[in-house]
Order: sequence, then C-alpha cells, then structure tokens
Amino acid sequence: MISCIADKIKSGIRITDEECIALFDLELPQLGRLATAAKKRHHNGSQATFVVDIIINYTNVCTCKCKFCAFYVQPGDSRGYVLSPETIIEKIRNLSASGGTQVLLQGGINPALDLNYFTSLFRKIKEKCSVYLHCLSPVEIHYLSEKEQCSHKDILTCLRDAGLDSLPGGGAEILSDRVRSTISPNKISKDIWLSVMETAHSIGLKSTATMMFASIETREERVEHLRHIRNLQDRTGGFRAFIPWTFSPANTKLNTIIRAGGGEYLKLLAISRIYLDNIRHIGSGWLTEGMKVGQLGLLFGANDMGGIIMEEKVLRETGIANQTTIEELIETIRDAGFTPARRNTEYDILEVYA
Repeated sequence: MISCIADKIKSGIRITDEECIALFDLELPQLGRLATAAKKRHHNGSQATFVVDIIINYTNVCTCKCKFCAFYVQPGDSRGYVLSPETIIEKIRNLSASGGTQVLLQGGINPALDLNYFTSLFRKIKEKCSVYLHCLSPVEIHYLSEKEQCSHKDILTCLRDAGLDSLPGGGAEILSDRVRSTISPNKISKDIWLSVMETAHSIGLKSTATMMFASIETREERVEHLRHIRNLQDRTGGFRAFIPWTFSPANTKLNTIIRAGGGEYLKLLAISRIYLDNIRHIGSGWLTEGMKVGQLGLLFGANDMGGIIMEEKVLRETGIANQTTIEELIETIRDAGFTPARRNTEYDILEVYA
C-alpha cells in the first residue's frame, strides 16, 4: 500500500481515508520523505515563512467549561476580565511599532459581551491602526448568532463590514461528535463549526483550519477530522492554511493524559500535508511543540512557522511558555536549510532574509 501511496503523491492523485490511516504505521523518516514530496505540489522553492503577530485574549470568562482548557473562569469569578478597547488598541500599537501586521483576538463565551462590543471594537481598531484582523472562532460566531437571534451569515456580515478580515480555526479540536461530547460537551458540534466556516467563505471571509489532537481521539477520528476539512475546502477553497497542535493536559480536567511527544506531532503534521492536498499552507507549531520540533516540522511537510506571537495567555495556563524573536526564528529557519521570509496573513511575502 505504501508504494501505491508514494506513486499517488508523485502523480498528484488524492489518497483515501484507508491509505491515510495506514500512514500512521510508517517510520518518521519515510513519512518525512512522503510529506516533502507532497509539499512540492504547492512549494517548489526553499522558502519558509512566518508572520509577526499578536494574540490578544480579550476575556477569560467562558461558559463552555471545556475539560481541556486551563484558561477560563466562570461568569462572576473575581478573576474574570474583559479588556477595554483602549487597552486592546494600545497592545496593537506596540505590535505595529515592532513591524507586526496581524491581530488575533480570541476569548471565551462571555454572556456580558454582545455583537456591538465586537463591531465597535473592530471599527475603533481600524480607525487607529493599520492591521489585519484575524479574529473570532466559529464558537464565538455561533454564540453571537444565538444572543442576537440572527443567522451566522448576518453576524459574519456585520463583523466583516466593521473590519473583520478573516477567521481563525479555533474551536475545531477534533471534528468528531464522540470526542467533542466528552472533552467539550457545551461547545458547538462539528456540523455547526463546519457550517460557520462555510458561511464565512461564502461571503468572502477566508479562514484557517486547526486541529488539537492527542487527547482521547482514535486514529480514525483524526482522519475523520482531516476529511471534513478537505471536503469543505473542495467546496469553498476558503481555508488558507491548516495548523495542528498537541493537547497540553497540565492544569486541565484531563491532566491524567500523557502528553504526546514530538514524534507523534511530526507524524500528524506529515500526514496532514499528504492528505490535505487542497490546502497550500501547513503550519508548524513551535509555540505548542517547542522550537526544535517546530524546526523539524519544516522537514515533515510544513512550509510556515506561524507567528512570533507577542502576547498569548491560554497556553501559558497549561505550563507552555515558549517564546521567540524575529532574529531567533530567522536563524532557526536557516539552520533547517530554508530561506526565511516574513509574510502577512494572506501569505504575501513582505521581506526575504537571504
């Protein structure tokens, strides 16, 4: 079967779910070679990209109570907060002063926040800062739809008109209702997540797709997740990139799970590149996996190292505190044998570091 898969990759033929599952049994070096071959369908050169961005967690109040999350607090908790527009804009100004271009706003399902909070915030940001707003997951979009009693399309249109540029892929976790009913029973179903993304694509909003794996899912459910992403991409072409990362169990209600190692991450990264033949960009997650594993990801199908991440709080609550600088990331990419290039959210190249 493996020789058949290799022939398919060489010929640009799509692999099946059964073939994808078989890839999990391969040794890492063989998977790396197959992923590199698959990567050449989209990237013939030696560039590896990154973006200078900021993640702003606008609130930590959330009613979802996901078992994998160590960041949230319940409404009424004295530790809860909501950032003011002025505070958010000040953080963005610091980003712009450092040459950053992308703002990722993410938070929880906070009953105190409505559509006006976000439309007003986005307009103020666009008035004062020249940045790309890559904000709000399908979970937040669905919450606003229910709160305002209108459709996903209406919510997305209002947000787009207020300045929203694209959607991050948060809240996907594993697109299997069995998994979701266990680790995030109060969060939206896989069908709603996919529907919000399809609606966003239909009104011109691009997005990314993500995957948080290595909690309780099976190999088959990992492939199910990839299949849903690939099928939606076939219909809309709206996913710019796919970014997987491993579940970090520390300080969560699932803290008895042993965290996946770098080998398992690289295997899933490579399989994603091979299976997702219709998504051009695959991101390697140094923020969650560490810089060494993130660097190796470039040899396992990834072409992008994600963002510098000037601020991030959610992962830090699980004990992950990886940080980097532009200079370090440039050297990391070079040491892997690639040419570093800074990009924007649309993957346009802004600067090449030859």
